[in-house]
Amino acid sequence: MDSIPEIVNGLPNICGAEAQVAEVMSWRKPVYLPETNLRLDKLEAVFAIALHMHQPLIPAGATGGDARGTTNVPFVAGGADIQSAEMISNLDYMTRNPNIGDNHNAPVFAECYARMGDIIPESVAEGRNPRVMLDYSGELLFGLRKMGRGDVLERLRTITCDAGLRKHVEWLGTMWGHAVASSSPLPDLKLHMRAWQQHFAAIYGWDALARVRGFSPPEMHLPNHPDAAYEFVKALKDCGYRWLLVQEHTVESLDGRGLQEKHLPCRLVARNSCAAEVSIIALIKTQGSDTKLVAQMQPFYEALTLKRRTLGGLSIPPIVTQIGDGENGGVMMNEFPPCFRQTIARFGTEGVVNVTGTEYLEMIEAAGATDSMLPAIRPIHQGLVFKRITKWGPGAADEAIAQLRHENPGFTMDGGSWTNNLSWVRGYENVLTPMNRLSAEFHAALDNRNVDTTSHAYRNALFHLLVSQTSCFRYWGQGMWTDYAREISRRGSGILTHDFR
Repeated sequence: MDSIPEIVNGLPNICGAEAQVAEVMSWRKPVYLPETNLRLDKLEAVFAIALHMHQPLIPAGATGGDARGTTNVPFVAGGADIQSAEMISNLDYMTRNPNIGDNHNAPVFAECYARMGDIIPESVAEGRNPRVMLDYSGELLFGLRKMGRGDVLERLRTITCDAGLRKHVEWLGTMWGHAVASSSPLPDLKLHMRAWQQHFAAIYGWDALARVRGFSPPEMHLPNHPDAAYEFVKALKDCGYRWLLVQEHTVESLDGRGLQEKHLPCRLVARNSCAAEVSIIALIKTQGSDTKLVAQMQPFYEALTLKRRTLGGLSIPPIVTQIGDGENGGVMMNEFPPCFRQTIARFGTEGVVNVTGTEYLEMIEAAGATDSMLPAIRPIHQGLVFKRITKWGPGAADEAIAQLRHENPGFTMDGGSWTNNLSWVRGYENVLTPMNRLSAEFHAALDNRNVDTTSHAYRNALFHLLVSQTSCFRYWGQGMWTDYAREISRRGSGILTHDFR
């Protein structure tokens, strides 16, 4: 296929090539198996690590953004009117304002985003056998290019595209706008997924996209409302993903018990109110959210304690899987590179080794493993809901949840994340209301009509829709961050009103 531009009229190339993206993501030929230097029968246990990277886009740059309907409004740091401020990366904002808070870390963050492009080739040249998975939000990818830090993306190109190095690195797909699934409008899930795929292909090419088989959900969030979970998994399957990362405490076995097997791949089953089912492979992220687990290479040491397991009569190595912020916190910023180098110096191609998720799954599949052999799991608390359903049909899950909440007002189906203590819904009506309104306006204006998805108007509307759903606008609490969210939704509504009357 012909290459496509990364930026179109100042916006990321996130739409317009839907047919090409769907074709590439439908390819099912193994991508790591033909290139791996590992043999499954020589492995005792394996571990996989992923680095999560994200910076939101915010209206905090110089005056000059789309300011339709401007009134008296607050100012952001630097004196820019929030309703006319340029949309920039938060990393760019940090760079422009180094004396605020910990903004002085901006150059360090940028180096963290780029450094695997050097560490992997150096390690391979030394005869090592490293592996790493990379999860970069679309907002970060665009923000880096927009702020003039395309050098970061280019330093990652070799490990992404070079035939001799790419087996050491796996890119994971994600939501373009770092949206949390259960608190984002369901019709927008696939828009985020497809936008990331097209944007990634625009940067690194179609062949690189064809190697993206796994998915990393923002905030490790898994919706557990049956209808939301079903739509989420269905969107993943429709977008061509083969597997996703799942936090261990966000799922349960089909018999209602907690997760019984966290060191083997599982089959995540999603059933909706109408009893329709869809499933996808899940690799289990163990333990909590402490980034030191990855920074200090804890997964390797955990894998050292494990022995081969039997799966459907097959003997296979168990897998320990972890993901952590790739830049956030002093331990990750400073300790990860030496810990990574020291750890990979301890193994070769046998015993306990480093793998990527797709590499591992393709190896066990080639050995005879099938999806039906995998332990079946579902999002947590669904067993309680399903027990209350006497007649499956539209609204059945909501009725069951209402009964459970009547008996226990603290019962919630807000979904599971890397932490049990944070809701992405409660207390954020001032963000969710305009966000949901924008989504409804977007689909009312553009669904069921012949819209040119290559047009600037559509791309601009989609861009604002996706950015409005960024999890940061809730994670960082009330104040300027919620102001950012409402302003982005306001701009999106203005674009729809102005350009799609």
